[in-house]
Amino acid sequence: MFHERLYQLRKSKGISQEELANVVGVSRQAVQKWESGASRPDMDNLTAIAEFFQVSLDYLIRGVEPAAPRASSEVHTTIINHYYPGWSYEYTSRRTLWGLPLVHVNLGRGFRRAKGILAIGNVATGVLAVGGVALGPFSVGCVSIGLLALGAACLGLIAAGAAAVGVLALGALSMGVLALGAVAKGMFAVGTVAVGSQVAIGTVASAPLAIGDEVEGAVQLLLSDPALTRSAVRAALEQSLSGAPRFLIDLLTFLAAHVHPTPLP
Repeated sequence: MFHERLYQLRKSKGISQEELANVVGVSRQAVQKWESGASRPDMDNLTAIAEFFQVSLDYLIRGVEPAAPRASSEVHTTIINHYYPGWSYEYTSRRTLWGLPLVHVNLGRGFRRAKGILAIGNVATGVLAVGGVALGPFSVGCVSIGLLALGAACLGLIAAGAAAVGVLALGALSMGVLALGAVAKGMFAVGTVAVGSQVAIGTVASAPLAIGDEVEGAVQLLLSDPALTRSAVRAALEQSLSGAPRFLIDLLTFLAAHVHPTPLP
């Protein structure tokens, strides 16, 4: 029976129902139903199972291996079809921490999830997560979410990427408390185009305190003004941000002094 063959194939490979479900791209409950005989997979899932276990569909469905072709004296044109099964790789370390493997690598076609202290996979969840989609305190991926998130699109306490959202955001498009980028929006924004709720520093800057070449705000400082000095910028920041931490004033003063091709004296 199909469900018995599926069970034996899975056991012989030493993987769990959840791991097989990740390979095929279904839920663990679906695999459980297949093995109990309550339901059967569709053709796409059957093909994925056969590829993974390296068996034929005839064997998987009927328990019969394809018959060997009979010899023939006729001359035929030889046609060679190159077939490359979907590549996949998975490694799980035996050592664990907090119930998670120290290392889990799960890469290949379809939905392949890695979950561990160090997780590397199509979808990765871990303390250090690396993948197409990465979720963890330290995450690197096309899409990443974490305390420190690096990727094309990222969300985190510190986020750096093409599009970044975070308390500290660095990116082509950035949004955060302190946002630095080509286009930046935040409480404190620094960029080519910067829009800030308190301070904006950039070529085009808009904020209550705007520092740049083209500025809009209650207090405007033109970087192209030869009379503008670093101490004047600092004084304006201290007045606008009364009670702000000294390191923030120092950082914004430094950025304002160097955002223009000619640093402020």
